[in-house]
Amino acid sequence: MKQKITTFLWFTDQAEEAAEFYVSVFGGDSRIVDKTLYTEDSPGKPGTVMTVVFELAGQQFVALNGGDRGFTFNEAVSLSVDCDGQEEVDRFWSALTADGGQEGPCAWLKDKYGLSWQIVPRQLPEILGGPDKEGAARAMQAMLGMKKIDVQGLRSAYEGE
Repeated sequence: MKQKITTFLWFTDQAEEAAEFYVSVFGGDSRIVDKTLYTEDSPGKPGTVMTVVFELAGQQFVALNGGDRGFTFNEAVSLSVDCDGQEEVDRFWSALTADGGQEGPCAWLKDKYGLSWQIVPRQLPEILGGPDKEGAARAMQAMLGMKKIDVQGLRSAYEGE
């Protein structure tokens, strides 16, 4: 069944490279689904990749080689990755910041293509929403000082250690 809403990503000319990179980062049930090429009747160079349909963890995306029209990614839209603990946070953080990616504050980063991501351990909302309001406040202050989230650091702050 086709999903109703699909994220569409505009690249100048790196759609295929980016899609292959993302599929390699997420692995598992991630794959390239389809590619379309520019034709004689389209605005791009005939025979070059126009779009790449790909899936990451079962979620479908479309990457377009739209040319340089001044469109760039920014933090107003990001992709949030639900991580099952520190090991997964570390793996995604490392892969997505490699080769020119940039670390940002509080679980945010930009990959080498400029796309913003949030790499979020499942424990984060549990800790920040814990029953000890003072502990949650300490954990929030700890998180605000982090780039990549450190789950143990959040727990320690929550516990007042």
